Amino acid sequence: MSACVPTHATDSDHASRAHEPHGPPPGKFRKFRRFRIAGADVSASIAVFLIALPLSLGIALATGAPLQAGLVAAAVGGLVAGWLGGSPLQVSGPAAGLTVVTADLIHQYGWRTTCAITVLAGISQLGLGCLRVARSALAVSPAVVHGMLAGIGVAIAVAQLHIVLGGTPQSAVLDNLRALPAQLADLHPAALAISVLTLALLLLWPRIPGRAGKAARVVPAPLVSVAVATAVAALAGLSVAKVDLPSWRSHALVGLPEGPVLGLVAAVLTVTLVCSVQSLLGAVAVDKLASGRRDPLTGGGRSDLNRELLGQGAANAVSGALGGLPVAGVAVRSVANVRAGAVSRNSTMLHGVWVVVAALLMVPLLELIPLAALAALVMAVGIQMVSLNHIRTITRHREILVYTTTTLGVVFLGVLEGVALGVAVAVAVALHRLARTRITHIEEDGVHHVRVRGQLTFLAVPRLSRALHLAPQGAAIIVELDGSFMDHAAYEALQCWQDAHTAQGGTVEVTGRAGTRIAEPASASHSCCRPWTAWRNHHCDRPQEAPQGESRPSGHQLASGISAFQRNTAPHVRGELARLAREGQQPSQLFLTCADSRLVTSMITSSGPGDLFVVRNVGNLVPLPGAESGDDSVAAAIEYAVDVLKVRSITVCGHSGCGAMQALLTTPPGGAQTPLKRWLRHGMPSLERMAAHQKEGWARLAGRAPADAVEQLCLTNVVQQLEHLRGHEAVARRMAEGALELHGMYFHVGEAQAYLLTESPDDVFDQVTPSPHEGSPREEPPSRVKV
Repeated sequence: MSACVPTHATDSDHASRAHEPHGPPPGKFRKFRRFRIAGADVSASIAVFLIALPLSLGIALATGAPLQAGLVAAAVGGLVAGWLGGSPLQVSGPAAGLTVVTADLIHQYGWRTTCAITVLAGISQLGLGCLRVARSALAVSPAVVHGMLAGIGVAIAVAQLHIVLGGTPQSAVLDNLRALPAQLADLHPAALAISVLTLALLLLWPRIPGRAGKAARVVPAPLVSVAVATAVAALAGLSVAKVDLPSWRSHALVGLPEGPVLGLVAAVLTVTLVCSVQSLLGAVAVDKLASGRRDPLTGGGRSDLNRELLGQGAANAVSGALGGLPVAGVAVRSVANVRAGAVSRNSTMLHGVWVVVAALLMVPLLELIPLAALAALVMAVGIQMVSLNHIRTITRHREILVYTTTTLGVVFLGVLEGVALGVAVAVAVALHRLARTRITHIEEDGVHHVRVRGQLTFLAVPRLSRALHLAPQGAAIIVELDGSFMDHAAYEALQCWQDAHTAQGGTVEVTGRAGTRIAEPASASHSCCRPWTAWRNHHCDRPQEAPQGESRPSGHQLASGISAFQRNTAPHVRGELARLAREGQQPSQLFLTCADSRLVTSMITSSGPGDLFVVRNVGNLVPLPGAESGDDSVAAAIEYAVDVLKVRSITVCGHSGCGAMQALLTTPPGGAQTPLKRWLRHGMPSLERMAAHQKEGWARLAGRAPADAVEQLCLTNVVQQLEHLRGHEAVARRMAEGALELHGMYFHVGEAQAYLLTESPDDVFDQVTPSPHEGSPREEPPSRVKV
């Protein structure tokens, strides 16, 4: 409901502002205002610093680099990448995803050459950023990316397990696995006790219930676990290895690279790949996380990925030159930054300043930290990199082979080799799905069935043609297409054969998966079927409406409808519904809309059974938590959809001519509190929101003003209910994890036009227009609607 604020002021704006009687004077005062730091950025930077400090030391320990290298990378990531990067809220530093790569480089080439490789990788990133190829990195299959991170996580966890048990890790995963039995036989009780304490606090601290837990979670779990472990080790006088930070005067800086040229080139490519992909995917994830917040970003908008790549390249070049670890966007710190309320890149840069201060002034305190506590912290991070949620998603999309191959390749061969193997398997799987097409022909009760299983491309046209011509002229044929893709050659072959067969007196019915009809000839006998009928196979044998002057009881209409379903529709959908019954419901989104009978959710979203978890109520209202006074049905549905069904998006859909909004506008206050009035009180915030912003002007709807105040309130209500949604604990938690998106929608019934609310501070609706191939004469830009 906020007014549009221009992001760039013109010269005339500056001139007029200079003559304002109460405006700030030009010169040094205006220049000073640019450097103001919001209080939210200060508090967020402290929260991120408290997480970054122990993690940076732990990652340096895991790689075998000097511990100061982790602090250098954290400071450079905050200051350089935070200043130059294109993702304001992403926090960069030494990342767990680079641990295995860096450890292998240090083992092969030594520390100084590893720093040189980091510098060269940064220069490579700068070149890629100048070529503006950042978005091409997002074309890598998610199964490969998550498999790479999972493989790195396994390698980290196995290596750090040796330090947790009081030993020393080997350089390779297989060596660590072979040495594990001997390490278990030679336990160091003090190191193991400190590690177990650290892991227990990491696990239990975020789960403290009640108000005490909410207050406790202000302090990050990594800091608490390491601090408590350090205090216990010091008070109990345990004999454990501790952090050893040598003088900064002896800190090792970059040296000239030494080693085989091909090996160095491969190392630079590996660091460039891992740093770039992790940072770019992290920037996209931070955008999704930040888009669900109420407070807008300073300078708003989505991340500039090419600029982010340039910022990461500059940070790696500087970090390597100063003797620091490779730098990339770090998910744990970025999520903490967003959750802490950061509004600009000042938070990221300020956290780098705190790291510098700690590295210079807190050395005696840091040297009290047991190495076992840092190892346990990094091992927990490695375990978390193997995400069960990602595995479930990848399995659902039948990409588990790619994921498993990449993971095993990274674990046993190396990061670059594992990623290359994963990409090769992903390409092979895609080609296999594209080329593997089964075409069969059978005859049942005089009807010829041609079944196509798989994608229908030009490679399958000869076999398709042979199967189609097995049916005699004039026969009834059903072509079943069970695939999601048909290229132009296959379409033309099928269409030409269908025209020829029907011209010779035959009948052709083309259906999709589970018998869903794709093409249906219009006929007088099916005149009551419309193209928008939810079940395209619905055959009507009589008009839906009773003859004029004849009144039929509603019970007869219900029985007639059920009978028609069982006779005509059930045979076609039984297979699909049987599959849904076996697998259970797995909807992709929660669709919350009005109870108005004219809103057919499956029609306006082109959805089928099992796609939507639909909640209807009068006025598509979302009561704030605790405001339903005994009726928690909407809150229960939201909690069930988000926590149990794991929906990935929630849509609030309003519509034109809403009776609930009409009642809000016209019903006077007071009077008898009927159930309808008690329910509509949840819409009062929408009415107040519209009144508060009325002076800013009416919204524009597809180039025109809303028809009346009711339509204006309908649009405002969608925005208000989205804010109510964010107040639900389950919704806020999943949005903070980046696993849930909220969408606003408005459907104009009379015009059959849908509008989507864009992610912008101006609450702008975009008209969803048909593409040219869907019947529109030309593609037009969407009309924007400001609420």
